Amino acid sequence: MNFISSLLGNLNYGTILLLMLLESTVIPVPSELVVAPAAYHAAGGNLNIFLIVMFATLGADIGASINYVAAYYLGRPVIYRFANSRWGKMCLVSQKKVEKSEQYFNDHGIISTLIGRLLPGIRHLISIPAGLAKMHYGKFLLYTTIGAGIWHSVLATLGWYLHSVVPEDQLDDKIGEYGEYLKFFIILAVVLLLGYFFIKAMIKKKKQGQI
Repeated sequence: MNFISSLLGNLNYGTILLLMLLESTVIPVPSELVVAPAAYHAAGGNLNIFLIVMFATLGADIGASINYVAAYYLGRPVIYRFANSRWGKMCLVSQKKVEKSEQYFNDHGIISTLIGRLLPGIRHLISIPAGLAKMHYGKFLLYTTIGAGIWHSVLATLGWYLHSVVPEDQLDDKIGEYGEYLKFFIILAVVLLLGYFFIKAMIKKKKQGQI
């Protein structure tokens, strides 16, 4: 992982794209330690925050597309074989995690591609069940872009804010601290959103039954 560490220590638009590409495949790269620090430096005038979000989202799209295409053409047996292999374990991927992402996709449908990009533990794997289900690529890319764009915008806002209150030598610790709060509020928001869609669907179903 020295290669990853060297990229994290030299953040520019190219390394941001590459790191987010890796994060959206199966390589364990925490986006919190890429986008937020990059935005921190953007607040100091070294980078452009909008380009950070754009290149991060582009990288996520490319990485997610790699997972999607692999799952689409290779199928479940090959994906599970990789998840159970030594390489899968090195990438912190397991059959249980893939099955969890599949179950999430099956429970919530194609909208899970968007929402899954916001959830830790599912974010980098949600493209696999989309490929296995042969979801329309255009819809997959649209939802992935929206979800990744929202997540990266949140991280960029956090990094920009921290520039005014935290010295750089404390940045990683503060990102970790604030990151836990972000995860809580995002999970809460996702639960509320899913609840809204569920209630809306039930009301619609009830009305149709009355006609």
